[in-house]
Amino acid sequence: MDTTADVPGARRTQDRPRRPRSIRAHDAVLAATSALMREVGTAGVTIDRIAGRSGVSTATIYKHWPCKAAIMAEAFGRDAAEAVVFPDTGRPVEDLVTFATDLLTYYTSPEGGVFGQLLAACATEPQAAPYFHEFFLAPRRAALEPYWDRAAEAGLTRRGVDAATATDVLLGALAFRLMAGHESLAPEEVRKLVEYALHGLLVPAADAAQTP
Repeated sequence: MDTTADVPGARRTQDRPRRPRSIRAHDAVLAATSALMREVGTAGVTIDRIAGRSGVSTATIYKHWPCKAAIMAEAFGRDAAEAVVFPDTGRPVEDLVTFATDLLTYYTSPEGGVFGQLLAACATEPQAAPYFHEFFLAPRRAALEPYWDRAAEAGLTRRGVDAATATDVLLGALAFRLMAGHESLAPEEVRKLVEYALHGLLVPAADAAQTP
């Protein structure tokens, strides 16, 4: 049975230690969920299908997750972490642009294309929100923070702008374009949007004053 109802006694997996067998079952469920999302999209994923693909019983699955969107959020977060490499060229601004561009480009790929579907699924299943934040949103934001900090240490950022604000500005427009689908998200367009967000749309005040 595929349901999003609360399961009595169900707790999040990190709230208690897991035995090796439990870890194997956990990984099997995530792997099965990733495969199903790629094959049938988030709408086609059900707890029964996950159980059949993973070999883990539905009862065991519900001991670890409250609903299917929670499983999908954790699975997709793991997939994204494996797919997007962190650049480290020693040039913090270029690394920031490259990482943000690669991340958003991944979301438009066949493997990452379920991103928009996952957002919608989590919106309709409130129990999935903590999983979406912990396993997907928070790691992406944490990954961008060191790049911004390095740029700040090099004196390349505007004083007072923190990494969290910078991340929202860098990725916000791209996420909107991804969800709305109103413009291209080809890699070169993604990179252009990231660079515009990072460097700004307006000319410096001194240059503007000299404009006739």
